[in-house]
Amino acid sequence: MGVAIPAPALRRTPSVPYRGHRFLRRAGFWIGLLVLLSPAVFVFLWMLSLSLKPDVENTAYPPIFIPRNPTLDNFREIFENSPFGRYAVNSLVVAVASTALSLALGVPAGYGIAKTKANGLAVFVLVSRMTPGLSYLIPWFILFRYLGLNNTLWALIITHLVIGLPITIWVMMGFFEDLHPELEEAALVDGAGIWAAFRDVALPLSRPGMVVAAILAFIFSWNNFIFAVVLAGQETRTLPVAVFNVLTFEQLAWGALAAAALVVTLPVLLLTVFVQRQIVVGMTAGGMKG
Repeated sequence: MGVAIPAPALRRTPSVPYRGHRFLRRAGFWIGLLVLLSPAVFVFLWMLSLSLKPDVENTAYPPIFIPRNPTLDNFREIFENSPFGRYAVNSLVVAVASTALSLALGVPAGYGIAKTKANGLAVFVLVSRMTPGLSYLIPWFILFRYLGLNNTLWALIITHLVIGLPITIWVMMGFFEDLHPELEEAALVDGAGIWAAFRDVALPLSRPGMVVAAILAFIFSWNNFIFAVVLAGQETRTLPVAVFNVLTFEQLAWGALAAAALVVTLPVLLLTVFVQRQIVVGMTAGGMKG
């Protein structure tokens, strides 16, 4: 009696219509992405073009997009006519300090809200983030004048917590909610206290979330304008206020204005480019369940 030998499995080759469908989907994705990003890319390139052209070309009609005689005079002008270096240092100090304080206060707060299921506090954090910054200005101004902190960097650092702290709490809440409770319970069974379980178990596992929260808090602090224009003094202004000061009643120097805007935008843009992988990894880790 012969033994039946199974026929070899036939390997199905993708058909031409399937390949064409996959190509069309990929092409549609990239075309759609290009359409969505084209306004932002065009504005950035136009701003770069303005910063590299003299005022004669910036006010020419029809407009000149590609500079005929590229120059760095606009960048030289903003650094010579205003203390942009000091403003950059002020922005860096305020952004770094407010981000550090947001992490120091927001990470434990997010852990406590996540573990106690305090949904009311979570809603309060969200509402505080959605509240316009203008509503805080008058109370802050009166309080800082009473404390003698007006026109100081401390005033800006404290006010920027209104931006960074809710972001940090909200991001960290999602990460701590996704942590397996068995890990912390095992630490508690071994004799660790709640603070030791947070420090030795939850905190190391939430580093991707801390990176995302820190980046977002830094960017929002760096770009903040309204608090600095009201609470900062002559020596404590930040870069967004410096860009506003380029505008004068006598003339509107488009080249200098574009150069100042690029100086403010470039650090945040470079930071986003270099840490985009960490942002994606952190967001993905925070969105995983189980």
